[in-house]
Amino acid sequence: MKKELAKTYSPKDFEDRLYKYWEESGFFKAEIDPAKKPYTIVMPPPNVTGQLHIGHALDCTLQDILIRYKRMAGYSALWLPGTDHAALATEAKIVSEMKKEGVTKHQLGRDGFMKRAWEWKEKYGGTIQKQQRKMGSSCDWSRNRFTMDEGCSKAVQKVFTDLYKKGYIYRGERIINWCPSCKTSISDIETEYEEQDGFFWHINYPLADGSGFVEIATTRPETLLGDTAVAVNPKDERYKDIVGKMLKLPLTDREIPVVADEYVDMEFGTGCVKITPAHDPNDFEVGKRHNLPLIHMMNDDATVKEGVGVKYAGMDRYEARKAMVKDLEEQGLLVKVEPHKHNVGTCQRCGTTVEPTASLQWFVKMKELAGPAIDVVKSGELRYVPKRFENSYLFWMENIRDWCISRQIWWGHRIPAYYCQNKDCGHTEITLDGIDKCPKCGAPMVQDEDTLDTWFSSALWPFSTLGWPEKTPDYEYFYPTQTLVTAYDIITFWVSRMIFSGLEHTGEKPFKDVLIHGLVRDDQGRKFSKSLGNGVDPLEIIDKYGADALRLTLVTGNAPGNDMRWTEAKVTNSRNFINKLWNASRFILMNLPEDFEKPVLPKEMPIEDKWALSLFNSMVKNVTANLEAYEFGVAVQNIYDFTWDIFCDWYIELTKPRIAEGGGNALAAQNVLVYIMAGILKMLHPFIPFVTEEIWQSLPNGEEESIMMTKWCEYDEGLNFSKEQEDFSKIVDAIRAVRVQRSELNVPPSKKASMEIETKETELFKSCESFFIKLAGASAVEVTERVEAAEGKMTAVTASARIFTPKSELVDEEKERARIEKEIAAVQKDIDFLSKKLNNPGFLAKAPAQQIENERAKLAKAEEKMRKLLAE
Repeated sequence: MKKELAKTYSPKDFEDRLYKYWEESGFFKAEIDPAKKPYTIVMPPPNVTGQLHIGHALDCTLQDILIRYKRMAGYSALWLPGTDHAALATEAKIVSEMKKEGVTKHQLGRDGFMKRAWEWKEKYGGTIQKQQRKMGSSCDWSRNRFTMDEGCSKAVQKVFTDLYKKGYIYRGERIINWCPSCKTSISDIETEYEEQDGFFWHINYPLADGSGFVEIATTRPETLLGDTAVAVNPKDERYKDIVGKMLKLPLTDREIPVVADEYVDMEFGTGCVKITPAHDPNDFEVGKRHNLPLIHMMNDDATVKEGVGVKYAGMDRYEARKAMVKDLEEQGLLVKVEPHKHNVGTCQRCGTTVEPTASLQWFVKMKELAGPAIDVVKSGELRYVPKRFENSYLFWMENIRDWCISRQIWWGHRIPAYYCQNKDCGHTEITLDGIDKCPKCGAPMVQDEDTLDTWFSSALWPFSTLGWPEKTPDYEYFYPTQTLVTAYDIITFWVSRMIFSGLEHTGEKPFKDVLIHGLVRDDQGRKFSKSLGNGVDPLEIIDKYGADALRLTLVTGNAPGNDMRWTEAKVTNSRNFINKLWNASRFILMNLPEDFEKPVLPKEMPIEDKWALSLFNSMVKNVTANLEAYEFGVAVQNIYDFTWDIFCDWYIELTKPRIAEGGGNALAAQNVLVYIMAGILKMLHPFIPFVTEEIWQSLPNGEEESIMMTKWCEYDEGLNFSKEQEDFSKIVDAIRAVRVQRSELNVPPSKKASMEIETKETELFKSCESFFIKLAGASAVEVTERVEAAEGKMTAVTASARIFTPKSELVDEEKERARIEKEIAAVQKDIDFLSKKLNNPGFLAKAPAQQIENERAKLAKAEEKMRKLLAE
């Protein structure tokens, strides 16, 4: 085994090599082992043709931390990977590519298009998983799944037929959200609402008997072509005499009734509401109550239909709006136009304004399915971390509407519904086997052209991927899963659907904990987007700094549920820490005897060894508790602080003189150094797996060849040296105080000076005099309970001691006085400049609040510095 690491840390030299070693050695593969507890995470499946973005990188990092930790902690840890067919997104990409060739879906036909789609998936489908490997993701690739593979498809078909038989799936005409660009229905949670500037158009509808007008107000005047009534509140005295009368519908030759319905708010607008049942969800319900006809006035592409719009037929909805408003004005029916801000639904996929439209679609009845999914969270049986995210989940589930699951696209799971072509029969058959002839009348049967919503198959992911509906060994051992890691923006899309699906189809919750992480934003708190040009490519960061630096950056400061801000400076800090770890490891390896095989802690150890070991032991306890509580940011900060501040900056320095002396004292120090370094590597491995593995394979540790297969560190009561830890911490505090003082005086490390230490703990400090000589620049040390003459001496104060050093031994007083006077003049100049600026009314009136606050902070800092200088 090699004893010396490369001189410089260069992740490109080993990251790909180590990942290949891990994968080929089968270390990622989870075994069914009755002697072990299972720990399962199913990866939120990224789009099959997607590219790794910074959100995926965060997701992968958090999941991999959990899996690597649990694997080392003795669990049979399965991280099951896979990809989603992403129906609408993938089909849109394929159609766009075909368009460049002048080919359409319908020219190819369904079979031809599906062949092309599968070829596209095979060509581009593996990209993101190659990129996940670059992140160090320790997935069990032998169990890789795809939402349209044979097993997952079988699960989808079974769920559809089971729900249909139970009466939970039905086909009916309801108001759905229609995207005119994607030309398909989309669910409520695929519809994003944004505030837009619009108008209220006030329009007069003439009474058919010529006795006057009814004034309505609308934000969508083009939809009056689909009006089938005007509604008023039955309690509204203003309109009680016109209920039941007919109105002439402007711009058409139709007449529509005035109906009374409590849905109408008497206080809003004129108290008269146009009713368009085919294009508004509330109007749809009013229409059902009053048996009003549904008039579809718009085509799938949001143009006006023939036979409805007369002169407006074929016009785009907004073009028709302009023409109709102009005609209403010319006919004297336009009363007024008022500016109005309102929320408008847009397609999450393409951003197009959606059209609510009545359509014959397939739906899942949600009320009964939602009940158990609400109870399992309220009872605490299934937890959200942080708990506050239960509120948005419960609000959604308690107010849930039926789920529209049919989509007017071809790429996806085709709905197993067959329709009899005999209109007099009209039989619908749900079957997984296909059927050509109607079992009722013998007429031909045709399968539904629509496919299922992508989220229908994703909802089954925790159990379909493990073999359900078969009772496979994987399903029996690894289900239910333990932790789902995902962002808060898909709680309603995906998490809620997995919970009710798991409970309904398996009788068990699909996971125990839902760990919610925030979004990664830029340094100004904005989302990453192409339009802002602020995107970060994780692969570029990996190429520049290494995967470990990226992972460490994403987890540092990370708290469950909170967004984090990205800056490249943070990656540099992460890289610096890894460099520190690398250089510390090199120092240890270069100072070990050739025959050193594994660390054995001596029975007798000096106080500094016990201090370091006790702090390491406490760190192990804290970090393990942090990981169990999903406090990744706190965990890594605890390791970081111990590694940098205690181990590298103090303990290694404390051992250098002992190692230089050689002999048994040196060997004891070397054993402790290797023992703690091996432990640090284990604790850091889930966070930065590549560099910890590379160092591990150079470290004589006497354990497994790969660090990922070693046993997780455990708290050891035998290493709890609380007295020595407390005592030596007093020595460290005293040395640190002296160092700070010397630094403020610009005293070079080589400058020695005598020290007097005043303390009640004379025995402790006398036993540690050598540390003040080696680490605090002392030429001689005298420890006493009281220092009588303190004049002309610098004093460093801690909770347990006062350390006195003659000032004349540290600095040339004349030079020091000149330096201080020069510094006072410079600081006074800054104070004068900042004070003048902050007393300028013009600056205070025009400058941003943050800039003013920054200038005030600068002034306070300068004034504090002046106080210190004047005190010297």
